Amino acid sequence: MPPSPQRAARSRRGGKRKRTDLARTRAEHTAPGSSTAPHLPSREDVLRFISENPDRSGKREIAKAFGLKGGDRIWLRDMLRELEQEGLLKRKRRRHMRPGTLPHVVVLDIFSRDAEGGLLARPAEQQEDEDAPVPLVTIRPQRGGRRPAAGVGDRVLARVYPNEAETGPAYDGRVMKIFEKRRRAVLGVLREAADGSLRIEPVERRQPELIVDEAFRKDAKNGDLVEVEPVSRGRYGLSKAKVLEVVGSIASEKAVSLIAIHAHEIPHIFPDRVLEEANAAAPAQLAGREDWRKVPLVTIDPPDAKDHDDAVFAEADTDEKNHGGYIVTVAIADVAYYVRPDSALDREALRRGNSVYFPDRVVPMLPERISNDLCSLREGEARPALAVRMRFSPAGRKIGHSFHRVMMRSAGSLSYEEAQAAMDGKCDDKTGPLLETVLRPLFNAYAMLKRGRAAREPLELDLPERKILLKPDGTVERVIVPPRLDAHKLIEEFMIQANVAAAETLEAARQALIYRVHDQPSLAKQEALREFLATIGISLARGAALRPAQFNGILARVEGSEHEQLVSEVVLRSQSQAIYTTDNIGHFGLNLRRYAHFTSPIRRYADLIVHRALIAAKGFGEDGLREADAERLEEISALISATERRAMAAERETVDRLVAEHLAGRKGEEFSARISGVTKAGVFVLLPEYGADGFIPISTLGDDYYIYDEPRHAVIGQKSGRGFQLGNSVDVRLVEVAPLAGAMRFEMVSDPFRLPGSSKSLHKAKRGVARGAKRRARPTGGRRR
Repeated sequence: MPPSPQRAARSRRGGKRKRTDLARTRAEHTAPGSSTAPHLPSREDVLRFISENPDRSGKREIAKAFGLKGGDRIWLRDMLRELEQEGLLKRKRRRHMRPGTLPHVVVLDIFSRDAEGGLLARPAEQQEDEDAPVPLVTIRPQRGGRRPAAGVGDRVLARVYPNEAETGPAYDGRVMKIFEKRRRAVLGVLREAADGSLRIEPVERRQPELIVDEAFRKDAKNGDLVEVEPVSRGRYGLSKAKVLEVVGSIASEKAVSLIAIHAHEIPHIFPDRVLEEANAAAPAQLAGREDWRKVPLVTIDPPDAKDHDDAVFAEADTDEKNHGGYIVTVAIADVAYYVRPDSALDREALRRGNSVYFPDRVVPMLPERISNDLCSLREGEARPALAVRMRFSPAGRKIGHSFHRVMMRSAGSLSYEEAQAAMDGKCDDKTGPLLETVLRPLFNAYAMLKRGRAAREPLELDLPERKILLKPDGTVERVIVPPRLDAHKLIEEFMIQANVAAAETLEAARQALIYRVHDQPSLAKQEALREFLATIGISLARGAALRPAQFNGILARVEGSEHEQLVSEVVLRSQSQAIYTTDNIGHFGLNLRRYAHFTSPIRRYADLIVHRALIAAKGFGEDGLREADAERLEEISALISATERRAMAAERETVDRLVAEHLAGRKGEEFSARISGVTKAGVFVLLPEYGADGFIPISTLGDDYYIYDEPRHAVIGQKSGRGFQLGNSVDVRLVEVAPLAGAMRFEMVSDPFRLPGSSKSLHKAKRGVARGAKRRARPTGGRRR
C-alpha cells in the first residue's frame, strides 16, 4: 500500500538527506526511463515478501530472496530505512515487520468464537504500538489430535501465519502448547453481610460483586479467599456464583501474595513426583571435574539469602603480556547435573520459568532440596559448579576466557554489607582473614572493570529499588531504599562479564542457545521522545541509529535541574522490554553485541538452558543440551519470556495490595507524591515513601477543563494554561482505598503548575482533540487493518 501524502511529506521533511542518498543509489542501479533497475524489487515487492515471510524478514534473508549482492544490498538497506521512516515497516530485533504485525511464535489468549465456531485469540501481551489495533488470530484445529484441544479462556503458545483471505482476522494460528486450562473463575473474599447473605468481594478492580447461595459455599468461612464460578445472571441484582475452591484465609500472614499467585495462575505447589525426584538426588562427586576446592571463592549476597548460586574470586594476572591486568573467576552452581532434560524436575522448572519473589514469600523454580541444599554454594561445603575464568586488561577489557566444570568449596559466605564494611575499614572475625587475600583483589579487579564499563557506555538509569519490611503478621512495617554499595556493583559487573563469555563461547562453537536481548527503542517511541525533549529545548537527532551514550548525554544535561526526574521517567518509558530469544540482536541497554543469562540457573530456566549448552559445547558430560531440545528453543524462549512478565506483574500487584492495606486507615490524610503517569482519564501518582501508585481522575483535578497533551506527558487547563506533568512533585489527599484490588484514589491538593511553553502546547492539544473528534465522526468500512 503506498504511503499517504501526509506521511510522505513528513518523511521528506524528516529524512531529506537519507532520501537523497537513496535516490543517488537508485540512479546508479536504474536503467534510463524505468523506475527501478530490472533486477531490483519494487517497494511493493519488498513489503509483500515481508508480510508473507515474517520468519525470513531480516535484511540478509530479503537480499537472498531477491538475489541482491554487492552494491544492491546498500540500495536495499537504504530502502528498508526509508520504509521505516515512513511508518510502513518497523524493526524488531533483526527482522522487519509491518506495523501491527505479530512475531512468528507468540503467546495468545483465546477469548471467543467466531460465527462458524472457530476460536478467536489475541496477543497476551500489549504490543509496542499501544495505539495500533489489536491483531486477531483464528485458531485452526489440530490435525490427528496429537495435542489437547484448546478452548475459550486458555492461554496458548501458537505459531501464526498471515491470513490470505480478504476478510476475517489478520492471522491464522496453530497451537504449539496450552499453558493451563483456565476456568471461568473469579477470585474474591467471602463476606457474610448483616442480612445473612453471602457476598464475594472480588480482587479485580472491574469485577462486580457476586452473591453465593448457602448450598454453594463449599465449607468456605467468612473472610476466606475463594475461587468462584458465576452460574447465573438475573435481569436485576447481583449475579450468583458457586465456590470452586477455598484458597485460604485472608487474615493469614501470606494471604496478599496468595491473591497474586492465584490471579496469575503461578504454580506454587510441587507435584509429589517432582519432590520425590529432588529428595532422591545424591550429591555430585569429584570424578570428571577439576578440583577447585582450594580456590578461595566467596559468595556475596543479600543478608537474608537462602540460596547462593554464584561465587567469585580475583587475582592479579602474572602474565607479563598483561601486566597490571586481573583474572576474575565466577563459579555458578551446577544445576544441570541435578535437573536432567525431560525429568519431572525439568518439566516443572520449565512450567514455572523462574522463581517469583514476593515481600512475604518466594515461589521457587526448583524444590528446596535442590535450590537451598545441593546447589547452594554453602561456606565450607563441597559443591559442583560451572566456572568461567576471565582475563582483563588494565583498561578493563576482557581479552580471554575459559570454562571449567569443577568441584569447589566456598571460603566464605558474606553479605553485601559485610564485604563493603570490610573494604571501608570495619572488618570483623569473618571478613578480617579474607581482606587481603580475597576481598581487596576483588575490589581492585572491579575498579579496573569500571574502566571498561565506562568505555562501553551502557545506559545509566539510576532507578532506586524499594524493599518492603514486614511485621510478623505479614503487614507492612516500613518501606526502605537500601543503599547502592560498590559491593552490589562489583557482583553485577562480574555477572555481566560471565554472561557475555557464555554467549561468546556458544556462538564460537556454533551451539544453539537462548540469548537475552534488548532492542533499541522503536521508531514510534523515538519520535515521541523527540517531541517531548523539544518542549524543554533538547534536540535528538532524527534518522541516526541511537546509542545508549546519547541517552546518557541527555540525562547528564538535565542532572540537578527541575527536569531531571521528568526526563529520567520519559527515557525509561521509551525503552523496549528485554526478552529471551534465539535471534541475537545484542543488548541495547548494556551496549553489548552478545549476551545470554548464565549466572542464575537456580531461579531462571534460561540460565539452565545455557548451562546445558555449555556442557554440550565443551564436552563436559552426557547431561548437556540434546538436539531435540535445541530444536525447541524458539518455543522455550517464548514460554519463559511470558513467565517472566507474569512474575513481574504478580510482584508489582502484591506491593500495591500491601501498601493499600497499610494505608487503608489513613483516608483523609495528605501525602507527598510524584506524578508517574498521565492519561486522558487522569494522572497516576507514586508515593515515594511507599513505592505504590494511586490514581486521580481528570474530572477531580480542579475547576478548570483539562486537556491531555500527549507529547508533553501533561494535562493542561483550558482556561489557565497551567497543568500537571509527568515527574511533578505534588501533594495529594487519600480519599478511597480498595486493599484487595491494591487500588487507591487520591485528590490533588497542589495547585496546577505553569509549564514551559504551555500556551503553545495547549493550542496543539486543542487541535488534536478537534482532529480526533472529526476522525471519530467519519464512517468506517469493514476492511481489516
